[in-house]
Amino acid sequence: MKQTKKGVRDIALDILESVEKNQAYSNLMLNNVINKNQLSSADSGLLTEISYGTIQRKMTLDYFLKPYIKNPKKTQSWVINLLRMSVYQMVYLDKVPDHAILFEAVEIAKRRGHKGTTSMVNGVLRNIQRNGVASFEEIEDESERLAIRTSHPIWLVKRWIEQFGFEKTTDMCEVNLTAPLQTARVNVKKISRSELVSILIEEGYDVEASDILPEAIICYRGNLAHSESYKLGYLSIQDESSMLVAHALGASGNDAVLDCCAAPGGKTTHIAEGLTTGQVYALDLHEHKVKLIKDQAERLGLRNVKTQAADSRHVQDLFNKEGFDRILVDAPCSGLGVMRRKPDVKYTKTKDDIIKLSSIQQKLLDAAAPLVKQGGRLIYSTCTVDREENDRVAAAFLESHPEFESDLSLKERMPEAIEPYVEGHRLQVFPQYFESDGFFIASFRKKVQA
Repeated sequence: MKQTKKGVRDIALDILESVEKNQAYSNLMLNNVINKNQLSSADSGLLTEISYGTIQRKMTLDYFLKPYIKNPKKTQSWVINLLRMSVYQMVYLDKVPDHAILFEAVEIAKRRGHKGTTSMVNGVLRNIQRNGVASFEEIEDESERLAIRTSHPIWLVKRWIEQFGFEKTTDMCEVNLTAPLQTARVNVKKISRSELVSILIEEGYDVEASDILPEAIICYRGNLAHSESYKLGYLSIQDESSMLVAHALGASGNDAVLDCCAAPGGKTTHIAEGLTTGQVYALDLHEHKVKLIKDQAERLGLRNVKTQAADSRHVQDLFNKEGFDRILVDAPCSGLGVMRRKPDVKYTKTKDDIIKLSSIQQKLLDAAAPLVKQGGRLIYSTCTVDREENDRVAAAFLESHPEFESDLSLKERMPEAIEPYVEGHRLQVFPQYFESDGFFIASFRKKVQA
């Protein structure tokens, strides 16, 4: 059933409403809606652009709308979202002419509201078309101007400026507004990267080998999760930053590996692909998430992954002391490194969340520590950039665990392009470094007792 363009904007409005009211994740909503409505690739592209773009730039759009809406508190949320997405198209989408955007918005308003709503939507958008939008120069405070211009909460921008300086924060906020490219990891157990690139190009995908990681492929057009190669287990969809974890862990041969927070299984399967006779024990809290790990391992033809639903804070009840050569704690985190994929994250997270998470992260590391063999390695990783969850958690771990030391060999295991970013036993990747997710890795080695 072919959707008309009107349908796309109606669907986009449903997504915006759902994300705002039900705290639904925009990326999951979008995939479900595209599949359910069987949208053409052109319509899917427009839907993604409008819904992601509007969420991505919500604070900026509200700044543009402010002079034109008399009573935002009393205006229904769907009306505000309709105006946001219309202004987004007017300001940021060159392909769609203003008159078409206005016509669509008014038609949607007619269907969903009453006469008063329709004339208000029409009036606001015509005024903006006539007078344009406010300049950011009108905002005097530098950090507030950056927050509004790049649509990041002011508390977060100020926090980042304090942690990383103004320039790095600006770069990060700007790159967070760009759409991420899809990257995939080659299953080296089944196929070489050059073979896979040729096969995918034949399948009609626009792909090339990454110059950051030897097992990564970058996709410029098409969704690799729908490829024949994906079904055959030749590849996994994974961000390049996330692939660095298996390098940091450096598991090989007959190593016994524990992955404490393993779902959906990207890192687990990457580690398993690097072993010969070794095993990965993958844990996650929820049964349905453990199933995701199992499904991935099966699709990739990996028989060396054992899964279990368990709370990794009580991992000592499940395994013997000093039973693992390598342990990965890829901890739950604020996700502030993945805002390009989940733009809604920035509006829902709070300082309190960060503090609560850092306490969970420490508990997970404390629980895993006794299970590492002497001379073995413990890796801590997150997909955030916040120092509270990263550097501070890593420092606190070393302080409370004298049996561990900083593992300064981390740099040697990193791909060449990443080496300059490694500081001692830690690596902080910012999204602007090589257009990947923001990510943190710390490596600890258990001392050998004489």
